[in-house]
Amino acid sequence: MATDPSFYNVADALSYRYMKVYPDAKIELKQMKEKEALKALIDNKVSTIVMSRELTETEKQSFLSNIKLKAVPAYFAADALVFVVPKESSIEKISVDDVAKMLTDEKRTLIFDGANTSNTDYIAEKLKIDPAKMQYSSLKSNEEIIENLTKFPGHIGVISLNTISRPYDEKAKELRSKIKILNITDAKGEFAPSRENLRYQKYPFTRILYFLTNEGNFGVGNGFIRYSCSQVGQLIVDKNGLQPYLLYKRMVEIK
Repeated sequence: MATDPSFYNVADALSYRYMKVYPDAKIELKQMKEKEALKALIDNKVSTIVMSRELTETEKQSFLSNIKLKAVPAYFAADALVFVVPKESSIEKISVDDVAKMLTDEKRTLIFDGANTSNTDYIAEKLKIDPAKMQYSSLKSNEEIIENLTKFPGHIGVISLNTISRPYDEKAKELRSKIKILNITDAKGEFAPSRENLRYQKYPFTRILYFLTNEGNFGVGNGFIRYSCSQVGQLIVDKNGLQPYLLYKRMVEIK
C-alpha cells in the first residue's frame, strides 16, 4: 500500500491493527507522493493507495484502460489542510482569498512540503490554480515545516491535520506545542478545523480521504479496505484525531 506522507499516521494505524486481527495478512506501507502513488497503482506496482482529491477524467480513463476496472473510491476519513504559525505569532486567522493571493505572490510566504504532494495538489484543485504557476516555499516534510517555522518570520506553514491530530501521541503533542493553527474565514464565516466543522465540511479546506485498489477480487487490499470502513476501522480513525467518514448508529436501551 502507498500513501502520501501527509496521511501516513492514519494509514499506519489502520494497517497495523488489520495485521493484528489477521496475522496471515502482510501489508507493506510505502510513503510516496500522491501522484506517484496513483501512477504506481495504475502500473500495478502497488495494490492500494490513499487519495485526498478526486481523480481527473484523464486519470479515471487511464485507470480503466490499464486495470480494466472503474476507479471506485472507498471513503474513510475527513482530514484537513491546516495553516500554522509559531505559537507566539499574533496572527489568528486567514481568509480563503488571502490564501489564493499568497499562492500567486512572488514573496512565497506559504510553506508546503514540496511539489506534487497531496497538499499542493489539493490546494491547486480547490482554488482552481494552475500548479505550475503557484508560488510557495517548500521544506521536505510536514514535520520539518513545524520544526523550522520560527526560522522564517512572516511565513505560514501548510500541513495536513493528520500530522498533528493524534491526541495522545508524544510526537504529535510535541509538534502541536510549537504551533498555532489559524482559523479560516470565507463568505460563510470563520472556521477552525474542529471535528464538527470537518464532519459537516464547514471548514473550507476539509478533504475526504479514500482508498483506491486495483484488485479485481477479494484480496488483502479489499479486505483491508472493508476493515477500515467497518465500525472498528472507523473507531481507529477517530482515535487518530480525524473525523470518521461513516457514522454508525448507537443504540441505547434504558431499563
